[in-house]
Amino acid sequence: MTHEIRTDSHTPYPDGGHGWRDTATRYALLPLRVFLGVTFIYAGLDKLTDSAFLSDSGSGSIGDVMSAARDSSAIPALIDMALKNPVGFGYAIALGELAVGIGTLLGLFSRLAALGGALISLSLWLTVSWSASPYYYGQDLPYLMAWIPLILAGAPVLSLDAVIRSRRGGGSRHRASTYR
Repeated sequence: MTHEIRTDSHTPYPDGGHGWRDTATRYALLPLRVFLGVTFIYAGLDKLTDSAFLSDSGSGSIGDVMSAARDSSAIPALIDMALKNPVGFGYAIALGELAVGIGTLLGLFSRLAALGGALISLSLWLTVSWSASPYYYGQDLPYLMAWIPLILAGAPVLSLDAVIRSRRGGGSRHRASTYR
C-alpha cells in the first residue's frame, strides 16, 4: 500500500460543500464587514454629535484639524478646497462615513459602500495621516487596505445584496440544482 501526502488545496464536497472549510470560506469576510461597518457608523455619529468638531475653528474643530494637517499633507490643494467650507466638508465626511457603514453592515450595495469607504480612507491618508512616520503608523492606511477585499468580493452572505440576488435569479438556480 502506498501512502502519499496531499499537496493540493481542499476539494469541495460534491453536494455543495457543507464542511467546516467551506463554511469558513463562505463567511470569511463577515468579521471584516462587521468591524468596518460598525467603525464607520460610530465615526460618522461621533462627528455628527460633536458640536466642537462641526465648527470653522476652535479646539477639536474640523477647520483646525485641516489647517494643522495642510502643510504636511500629500495633497494640500485637497485641504484648501475643503477649507473653503470646513463645516460643510465635516458634514459630508460624517454623512459619508455613516452611509458607508450602514451599507457595509447591512450588505446593501456592498461593493459601492466599500469603494466609498476606500475613497474616504484614501483621502484621509493623503491629508491627515500622511505625515505619520514611519508610514505604517498612519491609522488610515490599514483601513484603506481593509476595504479592498470587500470591493473585490462584495457581501456574498448575510447581506441584503444576497437577498436581492436570490430573488432576482434564485428561482432558476434552485430548479437547475434540483435536477442534477
